[in-house]
Amino acid sequence: MKEITILSGKGGTGKTSITAAIASVAEKTVFCDNDVDAADLHLIFQPEIQEVHPFSSGFKASINTLECTSCGICIDHCHFDAIDYNEEGDLVIDPYHCEGCRLCERTCPENAISSVKGKNNKWFVSTSRFGDFVHAEMGPGEENSGKLVSQIRKKAMEIAQNTQSEYIINDGPPGIGCATISSISGSNAVIVIIEPTLSGLNDAQRLVDLIKIFNIHTYAVINKFDINMTMTQKIEQYLISKNIALLAKIPFDVEMVKSMTVGKTIIEYNPASIISNQIHGIWNKVKEDQDVVVH
Repeated sequence: MKEITILSGKGGTGKTSITAAIASVAEKTVFCDNDVDAADLHLIFQPEIQEVHPFSSGFKASINTLECTSCGICIDHCHFDAIDYNEEGDLVIDPYHCEGCRLCERTCPENAISSVKGKNNKWFVSTSRFGDFVHAEMGPGEENSGKLVSQIRKKAMEIAQNTQSEYIINDGPPGIGCATISSISGSNAVIVIIEPTLSGLNDAQRLVDLIKIFNIHTYAVINKFDINMTMTQKIEQYLISKNIALLAKIPFDVEMVKSMTVGKTIIEYNPASIISNQIHGIWNKVKEDQDVVVH
């Protein structure tokens, strides 16, 4: 079984659109949306949810105003400016500033502060027209996205083993944060989607540096390559210098945008388009590449 993770150095590169398109041609595959902070692959997959599971994130503190004497010791110790007086003169904790360190709880002389784990997160096991699909939803300001990615990847692996699937495809998050690291670890190969802009190249370089730490076979796709030919050439030179195979240069096409607005992949929307043919080529190259090592 091979696990392929599709990543980008920044948001807006078209990573999810390309992942969904690959889903149209991949067979015997389980799909997993690792972009748990801003999941959107489900918008195209339109899944039927079969299981819902809660996920506990980090701690959040709250103050019992009946026991609190408003001494202000917690304010002095909070390094995140999460505690302040409200209009009634009571001490309150801003849940979006609270980092869950629990120092206020330990320093309160009246034991008026308590902490509980956040439960504003869920993960799902679903079916879709492309196959089994594992995805998640994190609430605003919640944390531990890396652990949630590990949880849903573990479930995707379990499903793939039970169904004797040949591949797991992860739609990873943008950037190089904890969720990305959790997406990379254990993958057989990574496909980096790059847009031809200066920020697109700079962020892709940081992502490639991260991937190299894991010694994972890396591919690249330049999306909307024809909007900036100069930057496309620079990206191609960079990929050559890093010995990264360029799978395709996908042109900008308004049909890709139209397909997303009606909830379809480009292959479903126009199977005869240039991009649809390129998606077939991308997937075939990845499948046939003998350099992808199965763990």
